[in-house]
Amino acid sequence: MTAHESRPGADSLLELAAALDAADPLGAHLDAFADAPGVHAYLDGNSLGRPLRDVPERLAAFAREDWGTRLIRSWDEQWMALPMQLGDRIGAVALGAAPGQTVVADSTSVLIYKLLRAAIPHDPARTEIVMERGNFPTDRFLVEGVAAETGTSIRWIDPDPVHGVQVADVVAMLSERTAVVSLSHVDYRSGALADMPAITAAVHDVGALMMWDLCHSAGVVPMQLDEWGVDMAVGCTYKYLNGGPGSPAFAYLRHALQGVLRQPIQGWWSAADIFAMGPEYVPASDIRQLLSGTPPVTSMLAMQGMLDLIEQATIDAVREKSQALTDLAIRAHDEVLAPLGVRLLSPRDAAARGGHVTIGHPDFRAVTQRLWADGIIPDFRFPDGIRLGLSPLSTSFSETVRGVLTVSDALQTHG
Repeated sequence: MTAHESRPGADSLLELAAALDAADPLGAHLDAFADAPGVHAYLDGNSLGRPLRDVPERLAAFAREDWGTRLIRSWDEQWMALPMQLGDRIGAVALGAAPGQTVVADSTSVLIYKLLRAAIPHDPARTEIVMERGNFPTDRFLVEGVAAETGTSIRWIDPDPVHGVQVADVVAMLSERTAVVSLSHVDYRSGALADMPAITAAVHDVGALMMWDLCHSAGVVPMQLDEWGVDMAVGCTYKYLNGGPGSPAFAYLRHALQGVLRQPIQGWWSAADIFAMGPEYVPASDIRQLLSGTPPVTSMLAMQGMLDLIEQATIDAVREKSQALTDLAIRAHDEVLAPLGVRLLSPRDAAARGGHVTIGHPDFRAVTQRLWADGIIPDFRFPDGIRLGLSPLSTSFSETVRGVLTVSDALQTHG
């Protein structure tokens, strides 16, 4: 019997988690993921998703057949179209996007740069970019770089650190000078979920373009990019889409802006006739215009199985379990961590929260090191936060409670 199993309150939480697991309609999918020997609770799926069991064979078959046997013929047979086909799958399964508007290519950073840089010249009279001051570093650094390149200025939003950017925060920064607003759908720190349709509508009311970073929402939070009028979006595939470390990102560009905005990295893959080898660059008029160089085909393999799982489970069911998991994590925090001085740094309302819960304590840097050594894997975020990333298809309710209880044990024995 471990320490937490003998402590008052632990039994009731573990019993509740077991009951939730027994009733979980998505519980059967847990066996689809590869075992990680020595890991007792993986609570970092919001940073790097676990691999599916079939990934080794999928990669081996690719090397043996598609690459090994078909060789360069596979470009004509399947690989040329893969960035667009896979983009359409992500759009249908996770984004609420019709075909022809999503493409898989490059990294998140490169795609954010492409879209931001393309958006600025769209209306020369618009000279301001709106961005949250606490957004993920890549987003902020890219905005600063694009602003320096184009001579535009930045208006910084300073939202509540727990509840994130609100509609009123954005409206206060908008004017006829706004060119583009770039925000994260889910805050990487607190997990706060922004009101995408309302914020997008407010941005459009002043004639500006709206770009969303979907890295912490794609695959766990349903959205309707087409219906909500989103102009541009970028997201990664190694978190809730389980594409593996360094798997390529995706970009969404609505039909009305294709052939209108011109991305700056004019590689041969975005040319209208890719094999013309002509003397000058003529961009493609469809979503392929966002490509640049040769797509990373091998890195596109692992995510395909996860898209199958999400499609089978449905993104709405994934969201329902996500909310239940994070609700349980907050209940466990209240019962066993709050009495130890741990702060809840995420919204309590499940509807205002993405797929992770953040908790804070001054000792969490050292505690995280101990947890990792003991096979409990959460995610530390400076200065004193632990993120509990609960990927619904690969995380059980019991695993969630075990993780929280072990945080409590580590805190009480720390030092």
